[in-house]
Amino acid sequence: MARNAQAPHGARIAEIKIRRYQPEQAPEAYWQTFQVAVEPNDRLLDALNRIKWEQDGTLTYRRSCAHGVCGSDAMRVNGRNRLACKLLMADVGQRVTVEAMLGYPVIRDLVVDMDQFFAKYEKVKPYLINDEPAPRTERLQTPEERARYDDSTKCILCGACTGSCPQVWANPRWIGPASIVNAHRFIFDSRDRGSAERLSIMSGYDGVWPCKTIFNCTEACPRGIRVTDTIEQVKRAILQGTNETSHEVSSCSSYVVDVFGAMPPHERSAWPSLAPLATAGRGDRLARFTQRFTE
Repeated sequence: MARNAQAPHGARIAEIKIRRYQPEQAPEAYWQTFQVAVEPNDRLLDALNRIKWEQDGTLTYRRSCAHGVCGSDAMRVNGRNRLACKLLMADVGQRVTVEAMLGYPVIRDLVVDMDQFFAKYEKVKPYLINDEPAPRTERLQTPEERARYDDSTKCILCGACTGSCPQVWANPRWIGPASIVNAHRFIFDSRDRGSAERLSIMSGYDGVWPCKTIFNCTEACPRGIRVTDTIEQVKRAILQGTNETSHEVSSCSSYVVDVFGAMPPHERSAWPSLAPLATAGRGDRLARFTQRFTE
């Protein structure tokens, strides 16, 4: 049922349809429509705040900085994952559909459970690993070394990329795009000495290889990170190595090929990029695998 609002001078009335879930009241989710007055420069978060403060105080969503930095208010808007605080109402139209992101358990209304998201994030060891004696000054980098991983430093852990990925929807065990982006940030950091360990994690069954390269994650990222390209760079690092991990490449490649070779046919179909390996012997599989991701 719509709840009505009157628009002051210079504002307009927007119709916002929200997928509600309040388990203490009803076991199933339902849709509820609100009408709210919005100014030309209002963000979606402003509209949600007006609904909560003026119409229905039970509406639940996360919010914090309201400047697109904390990543708290990621949600699915008109079928696409967005940050509510960055999305102008002028850009979403007169009628807006808002729901919780897919791929996560919904706790209440627009709030999702991100425990598994952060557990996968922690699995890739998203911190600098270096047990060498500390130098007298900082561990210096050239501008080129810093630029090598600049894109992946922008991640704010909002979960929009992970929630947009069909592979995550189908396989909750998969580590997901956000974790791979944060692994990339340290794999290519010249000061880090944990790259081989992270590449071993990434080469596993639930590492980088289930990615189908459909670019949903890149489109969803509110920070403009080239997520799909980042994942492909990690794939190539498994095969080619970084300056610190070239000696690990052969074992990582062999591991992936052996895992694929042991899979039943119905599971191999989830990894279409490795399909040509299915009919080859082990030696040919390793050669073709290496060629596929280093050419």
